[in-house]
Amino acid sequence: MKISVLVVGRVRGPLEAAVREFEMRAAHYWKLDVVEIESGAGRGDRRDPRSVRRSEGRRLLDRIPDGSDVWALTRGGAGTSSSAFAKALGAKALEGSRGVTFLVGGAYGLDPEVLGCADSNLSLSEMTLPHELARLVLVEQLYRAGTILRSEPYHKGDS
Repeated sequence: MKISVLVVGRVRGPLEAAVREFEMRAAHYWKLDVVEIESGAGRGDRRDPRSVRRSEGRRLLDRIPDGSDVWALTRGGAGTSSSAFAKALGAKALEGSRGVTFLVGGAYGLDPEVLGCADSNLSLSEMTLPHELARLVLVEQLYRAGTILRSEPYHKGDS
């Protein structure tokens, strides 16, 4: 099954190597496509957060593959365990889904229009995470889901 990760902004600094490593690992289990969308906000930018979210949201929506289920990452979304996440992805694959697209917002989060278009709103944490860290957690969980579905030894937890 194809999994697309549409993320606002790039990963730089100390998390870059870890993100690349887990993207590579996750690609062993999924047809993984990661697309970085240009941020609407710059360093020290004083733009209106709503207009930044709106412009980022339009760019995200334009890149969603046709027929893909859309799962938006937002701290207000539903939390899940690693096992339940794997099971949900496995079910999508078994039902012949054309794929799942994950949306990761920028500094101001996802636009309400984007959240409204999503098939599911998923939370990685109730805490606010920088998009680089959210991306790392997501791709690690995609890798973990692949290992869970194949009963490989990476996942040690019960959930």
